[in-house]
Amino acid sequence: MSEEKTEEKPVSPADDLVTTQHSITVKGRELNYTATAGRVVLREEVLKDGVFEGHKPKAEVFLTAYTLDGADPLKRPVTFAFNGGPGSASLWLHMGLLGPRRVLSGDVGNLTAPPYGITDNEESLLGESDLVFIDPVSTGYSRAAEGEKPASYHGYQPDIDSIAEIIRLWTSRNGRWMSPKFICGESYGTLRAAGLAEHLQKKHGMYLNGLMLISSVLDFATLEFNEGHDLGYTLFLPTYAAIAHYHGLHGERPLKEVLAEAEEFAVRDYPYALARGNRLSDVERTATIEKLARLTGLSEDYVDAVDLRIEHIRFFTELLRRDRKTVGRLDGRFTGWDKDYGREEISADPSIDAILGPYSATLNHYLHAELGYSNDLPYEILSRAIEQWSYKEFEGRHVTTAGKLSAAMRANPHLKVHVAFGWYDGATPYFAAEHLLAHLQIPKELTANIESAYYPAGHMMYVHEPSRIQQSEDLAAFVRNSSNM
Repeated sequence: MSEEKTEEKPVSPADDLVTTQHSITVKGRELNYTATAGRVVLREEVLKDGVFEGHKPKAEVFLTAYTLDGADPLKRPVTFAFNGGPGSASLWLHMGLLGPRRVLSGDVGNLTAPPYGITDNEESLLGESDLVFIDPVSTGYSRAAEGEKPASYHGYQPDIDSIAEIIRLWTSRNGRWMSPKFICGESYGTLRAAGLAEHLQKKHGMYLNGLMLISSVLDFATLEFNEGHDLGYTLFLPTYAAIAHYHGLHGERPLKEVLAEAEEFAVRDYPYALARGNRLSDVERTATIEKLARLTGLSEDYVDAVDLRIEHIRFFTELLRRDRKTVGRLDGRFTGWDKDYGREEISADPSIDAILGPYSATLNHYLHAELGYSNDLPYEILSRAIEQWSYKEFEGRHVTTAGKLSAAMRANPHLKVHVAFGWYDGATPYFAAEHLLAHLQIPKELTANIESAYYPAGHMMYVHEPSRIQQSEDLAAFVRNSSNM
């Protein structure tokens, strides 16, 4: 008799969360908390020919959550945090600013040497709010489920959908629908956060108390240097002036004075000069060249040669060329070396080179050694798997979630927004974000719901220790004041 073969069904993925107990002292107060790290399975309701076929696993999303022991879940705020990219994991906010443990990376001129260090974060936002750090699919340990396409998540709307589902699942499973809720995003994570605020309201009826937008970009048109589109040149100018000031190219003038001059020029005479094109008189052109050169620290010959239009990567390459140095894009305080100095583009960002090693080592050590989570997958910090990010929802127009933030604020007039700026951030310049905020489609009375904070550092302003301490205080106050408790 022949043996009948039974078909083996594939094993469905399951959550692999690990829980550990810890304590920390924040602002003189001892906090006992629970850390939960691991992957949560995202499932999708499958219908075939109108017939429900169950919940199909689509992705496994890694998160790290911290909850204060013994707290009242109806009164305890919770903050969902992520970084940007797109393609970046959440380790920057996690280990640099918000979490209960932080990296010791050093700063400009005093970088920590390998193997680096880790310490308690005595300014952690855990003092005011529970924390959930989310790594989007293809970052960190997050991956598409077996048999699924990772590219299905590499786009604006599927990214919003998947992060929103993780927030909904965590909130429901932990009984936190009545908790004050916040979202904290950095860089592209701010564009994501604004989209999420509206999506969570419309899709799940989940209204937030606040958004924390760190190094904000809600409209890509404010950052673009395309032919015939001059807005970016004007909005980057104050940041160029700030970086030039940091490197000693404005003498003894106070930074605020330099920025005030750059901002006034950026909104008045500079746009006029660019708009005039070849109609600009020789006298006007000469005056514009002189002003731009003085503000940016570049030579008049260079400003003239690029037709008054200073692109940002070229600026970071040109500013200190005479000293055989390049300038950081994410943080203009950092400088580095290149392979030659006849280039028009930096071959690497010295501000990323300075912090990638410390954050990578610390995060990998921390998850395994302290939180007890093991996974043989590489923790993708800046994922190379995301080659192309889809913005098909914006076909024929520029990418922006400004309208979605405006809609969320109009529907939820209690929604508060905190925006953090770094003076030396050459990736998401402060003046571009200010421009965007000034054009939100909200009634005048809702503008009071937006607060701003400025720091003498770059994109990750918390790399600068005084800024980290001040920013921690600012975010804690924002959560405390916006929780309505």
